[in-house]
Amino acid sequence: MTLSSMTGFARSHGISGPYSWTWEIKSVNSKGLDMRLRLPPGWDAIEPVVRARAAEAVTRGALQATLMVERTGIVPVVRVNEPVLAAVLETLKRVGAQVNADPPRLDGILAIKGVVEVAEAQESEDERRAAETAAVAGFGAALQSLAEMRQHEGAALGKILNGRLDEIADLAARADAAPGRKADAIRQRLSEQIAVLMESGRFDQDRLYQEALLLASKADIREELDRLTAHVAQARKLLSGGGAIGRRLDFLSQELNRESNTLCAKSNDTELTTTGLELKTVVEQFREQVQNLE
Repeated sequence: MTLSSMTGFARSHGISGPYSWTWEIKSVNSKGLDMRLRLPPGWDAIEPVVRARAAEAVTRGALQATLMVERTGIVPVVRVNEPVLAAVLETLKRVGAQVNADPPRLDGILAIKGVVEVAEAQESEDERRAAETAAVAGFGAALQSLAEMRQHEGAALGKILNGRLDEIADLAARADAAPGRKADAIRQRLSEQIAVLMESGRFDQDRLYQEALLLASKADIREELDRLTAHVAQARKLLSGGGAIGRRLDFLSQELNRESNTLCAKSNDTELTTTGLELKTVVEQFREQVQNLE
């Protein structure tokens, strides 16, 4: 299975009888599937089918789908409103008997609001049903184009994420090899602590033992490194498998961040601290990119 981004755009259009239609679909990041559908008045009948198809094609993402429809090539129907015309003529006749004026012209009478009505020809039920069917098929085509675009961006994201995992693995290896973790370095720091205690004149065997344990504990980042390695391996496995893995990778990015924070907290020398901060930066970059995956 391939990876998919949650961002994309697609458009499709077509003609069915007197109807021409255009679909536009935009997709951005979202925690789940959120679809906003805009349909022309009178086209609500296709909404359930359209939403069902979107749910089949997309797992995550905020989708905004807009359908635009025009009815073209239809000769308008012109009708004279007989009651209104009769009322107008009666009024003109009554006023004409009272006022000395030229008789009204036909174009003037027809220009009076309400005398002439222009309307579209009545829709054919069969043509309308055929247009709805074509529009639903067009939505499917737009979804396919959107999926292809999301997969193209997903493939690019996969390369970026694998690169970030390489960096995380390299930094973990650097932390593992940090001189501050070596036995000689720990022994040196312990000796310095003992010297301080001796100079203070308050030498305490229990305190010495506690200091030794504290130094050893702070120097031991073996568990954090092992978990970082395991999380990196799991993330690589998910990326190679593809599919809708965004949520699981987001969880792993949180775990990577937790281990990098603990590593920094346990750092006992400048080099290890620097490595830990670099690790935190790369993990955050990994997490940001994961937010774009379906």
